[in-house]
Amino acid sequence: MWNLECDWYSPKSLLSTPTHYDFPGDRFIPNRSLMDLDQAHSLLTNKTKKFHNKRFNDAYRQIMDEKLNLDSEGKPFKMLVFRGSPKSSRKSIRHIDEMREEEAATFQNASNQHHNRRLPKGEARILDAPNIRNDFYTNIIDWGKNNILAVALGSEMYLWNSVSSDVINLFNADNDFPTSVAWSEDAKYLAVGFLHSKLQLWDAETSKPIRILKGHDQRIATIAWNGHILTSGSHDKCIINHDVRARRSEISRVKAHRAEVCGLKWSRRGKILASGGNENHIYVWDLAKMSSSNFLHCFKDHCAAVKALAWCPYNSGVLASGGGTEDGCIKIWNVQKGTCIRSIDTKAQVCGLEWNKHHKELLSGHGFSTVSANHNQLCLWRYPSMAKVGGLDSHASRVLHLCQSPDGLTVVSAGADETLRLWNVFGPPVSGASEISDLDNLLSLKISPIR
Repeated sequence: MWNLECDWYSPKSLLSTPTHYDFPGDRFIPNRSLMDLDQAHSLLTNKTKKFHNKRFNDAYRQIMDEKLNLDSEGKPFKMLVFRGSPKSSRKSIRHIDEMREEEAATFQNASNQHHNRRLPKGEARILDAPNIRNDFYTNIIDWGKNNILAVALGSEMYLWNSVSSDVINLFNADNDFPTSVAWSEDAKYLAVGFLHSKLQLWDAETSKPIRILKGHDQRIATIAWNGHILTSGSHDKCIINHDVRARRSEISRVKAHRAEVCGLKWSRRGKILASGGNENHIYVWDLAKMSSSNFLHCFKDHCAAVKALAWCPYNSGVLASGGGTEDGCIKIWNVQKGTCIRSIDTKAQVCGLEWNKHHKELLSGHGFSTVSANHNQLCLWRYPSMAKVGGLDSHASRVLHLCQSPDGLTVVSAGADETLRLWNVFGPPVSGASEISDLDNLLSLKISPIR
């Protein structure tokens, strides 16, 4: 700070002081010490006396006037006017409007493409999956960000590289069976839950086990990552949060479900956890409050086990869930309000749900059905209307599991018919349909709140 007199800002006080000052100017007047502020003040306030600069004589004024009022051919021309611009430059003046119109047309085209989309006629690829367990309550496939699909076939765990098509047999558990599998978010680690309550971490690079996490005493049917936290759900009705960095990994344990926990999904931001159980209930948990076992909501509208859970990628407060054979419903929940937005009776067991990242759609995988036409289907639904786009019937037995590739273009379905089927059902993405924030739109002039 500068030590100045209380009236340092007065023009009179500035004129009576030495020329050099220790305080700076501002962005309008960079150096106030070089200005005659007394004369400036008089020019602004004196309405009678006119001040003239001797250098600005009549000849100079005439030349300036010609430059401002006459063009190169000597015709009258006004350089500084506030009327409408000439017709020749209207296009540039309306540039922002044209950009906004172009953006609206893009979204309209995207909407038209959305409604004109069709399901593929068949799968893009079929992989054999011998000895895959025909068990609704397990979760034994996952596609990591490293483009490697992990799948448990009987007591063995396989890794299939979707780029090179190479296959690695990671391990054989002998007298045990993998019942759940999940890649970490960075795909550096693979977590595997087993029938006999073991929870194991594997290093993806070295293909070696690095640690075992304890806490459950029955099979681990579902696991889900949230950063460095690995959450497991078991037939013992418990949900455990493990911090995989800590020697004592268990950081919280909750037991609200009255039957096996068979579905777990963290929200995209990692703040909210949804859990589904064999007693037909869905619990919604706040990560910060899980240590106290206080849940945010308990949804009891399903009439069968809830394994299929999926958070909406373009609305963080929306959760989709699917019920088992006696229920057959897909329900859309607003977890902020704790209400059911929509319920669709598919008349078939819902085994898996996957949101389309590129179009507002939801894909469901089905098993046993009360209507023969709906057996073993994959169904695509428009969101939010939940109108059915169509179904895929290639599986000869029920669809047990669904997951999608990292780019969100391909979905793999695992069936009890011992096949893995890859479907190009979600692509291609609409051009320009990437997630753009309001700030990005503002900076790119695509949205202009100020005219």
